[in-house]
Amino acid sequence: MSASSSSPGFWRRPMVARRADEQHRASTMLELFFDLCFVAAVAQAASAFEHELSAGRIGHGVLGYAMVFFAIWWAWMNFTWFASAYDTDDVPYRLLTLVQITGALVLAAGASEALEHEDFTVITWGYVIMRLAMVTQWLRAARSDPDRRHTCLAYAAGIFVVQIGWVVRLALPDSTGLVTFAILVVAEIAVPAVAERKTTTTWHPHHIAERYGLFTLIVLGESITAATGAVRTALDTHAVLGDLAALVAGGLLTVFALWWLYFAQSAPQLLTGLRTALLWGYGHYLVFASAAAVGAGLALNVAHTAGHGHISDRTAAAVYTVPVAVFITLVWLLHHRSADLRRTADVLHPVAVLAVLAATFAPSPILTTGVIAALLIATTLFLASRRRQD
Repeated sequence: MSASSSSPGFWRRPMVARRADEQHRASTMLELFFDLCFVAAVAQAASAFEHELSAGRIGHGVLGYAMVFFAIWWAWMNFTWFASAYDTDDVPYRLLTLVQITGALVLAAGASEALEHEDFTVITWGYVIMRLAMVTQWLRAARSDPDRRHTCLAYAAGIFVVQIGWVVRLALPDSTGLVTFAILVVAEIAVPAVAERKTTTTWHPHHIAERYGLFTLIVLGESITAATGAVRTALDTHAVLGDLAALVAGGLLTVFALWWLYFAQSAPQLLTGLRTALLWGYGHYLVFASAAAVGAGLALNVAHTAGHGHISDRTAAAVYTVPVAVFITLVWLLHHRSADLRRTADVLHPVAVLAVLAATFAPSPILTTGVIAALLIATTLFLASRRRQD
């Protein structure tokens, strides 16, 4: 839905549920702007993650990255599903979305402190800003959609109560940080399950699939940007381009293959029910996180080759190969039911995952991973072509 300032109802429209079978439903310019601003938080989280790994704090970095990325993913996902149901594109909706973008930028500013020093103050306030804006949106929907008023009010109340928990957590002893984080994560995830129990909100399969695809695309692009910056920094410190050539070639092959793998499937065909769609949507936490981690891993390996960092060659390689393996695994699990060659895909992708993990011990692990990922795509295309001919 789009509107100009001269169209009737632009200033304020009733926030009624949008039809799930609406024709030509696509992402709006505001949603695209939302994604572009949100990726700033992804970039900061990935950069801080790479810094922790480079310093040799592997376990600390992985745990912190998982915690920070949850805040990014959950806020993004809740906005996306709400927009699929109630996007009015009027002035109040736009203003509240801009408030959420502001919260995302605050969150991005606090990502480094959260990851490196376990100081979640800034990132918590950024997250709470985003979520309280969503409370207001749900209250608007409750007022305009009497059929789903109970559901909308349950969302608003649940989100508001959990945000109080996040703020209270800041005042608790540091020793309770991990436990309280886990409790609040469970509470956040429980809100939709409780709210949608009696009456479900509407959602558009093609719109949801497009939104997730666009964010995957942006995160993969951020991986390329992070790696490019790392190469530039390495060259500025007198690294030899020839020493980085295999890393650059392998990284490009990998990201190109991951893009091809994700968009080779028709996701809307899978989203036939709420349960399936939620599992698909929740599974993208690891898709997004691993895609961003690929860029961090590639940047780490570039820095390692240039003589920076305090980790071993095998650890540096694993930091790259494991996220690639996770991405391939999750895309296979989420999409393989719509593949042209289901039986082949059920074997081909797990084999590729094992080969990527084994590449950790190869003489040139990044290049080897890129070749394996490219061969996965080439083999899938070849078998699909043979099947059509038959």
